[in-house]
Amino acid sequence: MIATLVHVYVKPEFVEAFIEATRVNHENSIQEPGNLRFDILQDAQDTGKFILYEAYASEQDAIAHKETSHYFTWRDTVGPWMAQPREGIKHALLFPTAKK
Repeated sequence: MIATLVHVYVKPEFVEAFIEATRVNHENSIQEPGNLRFDILQDAQDTGKFILYEAYASEQDAIAHKETSHYFTWRDTVGPWMAQPREGIKHALLFPTAKK
């Protein structure tokens, strides 16, 4: 399993539009094969800060996500709204473990 935390900083005037575009991406992403989680978190203190928590069964599943039309639409739509480039940090998912 692989998890990625994507840190996103959105310009204040685009926060609501970012949330809507990200909701659409979320709804499609959770339907992907190998997707375990696709959570969208908004900072309680700074509403322009977000974390996307993406967990996939394999590295191949995570790569496949970035080849979907909904990802391309999201990326191209929200890119100009970001206050700084997004940063995705990969993590090894230790717990919970896969049930056998």
